[in-house]
Amino acid sequence: MPKVRRERVPPALMLHLLDRVRQREVTIQQLELLADWLKSEPDVPASRWFKRFPEMTICGDGELITTFLRIGQIADGEEVV
Repeated sequence: MPKVRRERVPPALMLHLLDRVRQREVTIQQLELLADWLKSEPDVPASRWFKRFPEMTICGDGELITTFLRIGQIADGEEVV
């Protein structure tokens, strides 16, 4: 199983993620929870996946995080715990 890529994220994807953080008003506290989770070097599926946090959900595809969702938005893929 792949690990979430934390370096060399494609520039267009990084801009998309930054836009989603702003648009969906992701808080610093939620980003800190994400950072702590990433430090644990979690395994993720090679296909679509998502991880729920108290105030947001992140979605990914293989080793890349692809977007941030607000609570109530529907995520696609396998849930990562």
